[in-house]
Amino acid sequence: MPLQNNKYYLPFGDYLKNLFGEKVYKVTLDAGFSCPNRDGSLSREGCIFCDDSGSFSRLYSNAMPVKEQLVTGMEKIRKKYHANKFLAYFQAYTNTYKPVGELKKIYDDVFIENVVGMSIGTRPDCVDEEKLDLIASYNVDNRFIQIEYGIQSVHDKTLKLINRGHDFKCFQRACHLSKERNLKVCAHVILGLPNETHEDMMQTAKTLAKMEIDGIKIHMLAVMEGTKIHKMYENGEINLMSEEDYISTVCDFLEYLSPKTVIQRLAGNGKREFRVHPKWLGKKLELVGKIEKEFERRGTRQGSDFSN
Repeated sequence: MPLQNNKYYLPFGDYLKNLFGEKVYKVTLDAGFSCPNRDGSLSREGCIFCDDSGSFSRLYSNAMPVKEQLVTGMEKIRKKYHANKFLAYFQAYTNTYKPVGELKKIYDDVFIENVVGMSIGTRPDCVDEEKLDLIASYNVDNRFIQIEYGIQSVHDKTLKLINRGHDFKCFQRACHLSKERNLKVCAHVILGLPNETHEDMMQTAKTLAKMEIDGIKIHMLAVMEGTKIHKMYENGEINLMSEEDYISTVCDFLEYLSPKTVIQRLAGNGKREFRVHPKWLGKKLELVGKIEKEFERRGTRQGSDFSN
């Protein structure tokens, strides 16, 4: 789907609406997965920015079976928005971190009536050819099947600092294997990571643009309660971006991306009651509006500086 003339960037909602002829609503799911960066396989500390929710919205308890979570979520959204089509989103922790046989039982449960696709959030070091073959097997009947990899930065020095437990080559390999199977790939990045310069962040944008990433989710580094980042912030070891700097950096970042890359998030902010800083982060619609105003002021848009 090309970037429309009246749009400054390509929103995920518009992309799905164009694909399926109507608005598609996401239902977040927690299938009880863990993470190798928390259970001791890699470490027990986790990434320095991640809180106990594992990036989950906490809408439902994983005590509920996946299908029950999905049906419950669909019904609530249907009543509120008269929704008809849905995307199952495995969000919490690392959603490929089980044997293939167990993964199949979990994934099979989401393809009920009116579910048009599935998105799986995971780590690039937690996929292999067998798991990706399984995920690709659902890519039939014009479904939207996507795998989301948390990369955060393309710089190994940063990945080591934030305790990711893998390097950038691992992400490149996972993307290559996914693309070989015609899976959509969405990358998660965080702006404002410790010790990263503006040029470092722009290099992440340029590198992902060259890789022809299908989608991207942009997050602002936020201080969540109980994380290592929280301690670092209180000890004066890191600084957070101001709202003005974040808006400017997001626009710079998007200008380097391909106009075909779907922008799936512009400001992840974590659960409000667990977010310590920054105080300005939280009102997503207001922030998106300010990003659009900055594009208007500049006279630019996503892809303005894209070089194929």
